[in-house]
Amino acid sequence: MKIRSIELFQVPPRWLFLKMTTESGLAGWGEPVVEGRAATVAACVREMSETLVGKSAGDIEDAFQTLYRTGFYRGGPILTSALSGIEQAMWDIKGKFHNMPVYEFLGGKVRDRIEVYRWIGGDHPRDTASGALEALAQGYRAVKMNATDQLRWIDTHDLLDATVARVAAIRDAVGDQLCIAVDFHGRVHKTMAKTLMRKLEPYNLMFVEEPVLTENEDEFLELARSTHIPIATGERNFTRWGFKRMLTRGGIDVIQPDVSHCGGILETRKIASMAEAFDVALAPHCPLGPIALAACLQVDFCSPNAFIQEQSAGIHYNEGYDLLNYLSNPEVFDFRDGYAHLPTKPGLGVDVNEDYVRKMAREGHNWHNPIWRDSDGVIAEW
Repeated sequence: MKIRSIELFQVPPRWLFLKMTTESGLAGWGEPVVEGRAATVAACVREMSETLVGKSAGDIEDAFQTLYRTGFYRGGPILTSALSGIEQAMWDIKGKFHNMPVYEFLGGKVRDRIEVYRWIGGDHPRDTASGALEALAQGYRAVKMNATDQLRWIDTHDLLDATVARVAAIRDAVGDQLCIAVDFHGRVHKTMAKTLMRKLEPYNLMFVEEPVLTENEDEFLELARSTHIPIATGERNFTRWGFKRMLTRGGIDVIQPDVSHCGGILETRKIASMAEAFDVALAPHCPLGPIALAACLQVDFCSPNAFIQEQSAGIHYNEGYDLLNYLSNPEVFDFRDGYAHLPTKPGLGVDVNEDYVRKMAREGHNWHNPIWRDSDGVIAEW
């Protein structure tokens, strides 16, 4: 299983795919990307590749230790996202070599299906009731929406009330048939977050996500004491060391590591186990492509505290594209009644349509996060 080569493909709408090939011709796929910084992550992967060529694709822990620790400077989204995609591809190769799904290496399955949710409402949340009705008709039992447009540190209550009205519209349209998660996306500052969470309490939310930015994680415990709504966060945390601080400080009910950002499949499994010891649930972050989702599902099916999975079908970032386009076996993401079912194919369980990937890589993408400013011109959180 010696690694011969690593190739990268920057494809629409905003993804970066990695193909790792062994000397025997066995191929594995990963998804190393930071949304809006794909080319930067690609450069980091190319630097790391020099260390990996000629080494065994089966030595996954050693590769993580080598790439993470020997560079002296550690952590951060670029390094750990590059590492994540490499690690996913190594697992894909190892699973194919031994003819086993990845979760079999990580203790085996603990469930036969896991619930998935879909996004509604867009970046500037609107039309949430119609989006909820569409999701319900598609068989989903849970949805997530952004909470607000841009907000100042202290802003007017009418902006918060508009958020409440959009959540209320969902409840009016579908009653309790759907669970609702509301993503504050780090756009809401501490004082406004407390007020908005209080206003949302009557609607029995599944969770609120990133009520404040992760770098303000000291505030999570204070927020938790002021509400009964579960608090979720973690998409901007990296490796078990980042999550250690968050879990020991408290106030978190759901952690959301991203398998393409936090260090890979095994690192996410370690984070999940650490969270389990704190009685914290797992809901991996994944607004990305099919390889990232396949990697998430491998973790979900061997982690007892996983309860729901994000996925990007129909998400507003993917207009004109779909995660199924890049697969030769799109049926693997056939969500029946709002659930993903146990994958049984070896490795990550997805067959990447390499011809289509190469074609779309010629088109590429230059996606970047939007730049938002609040009403007085100051840069606002997106």
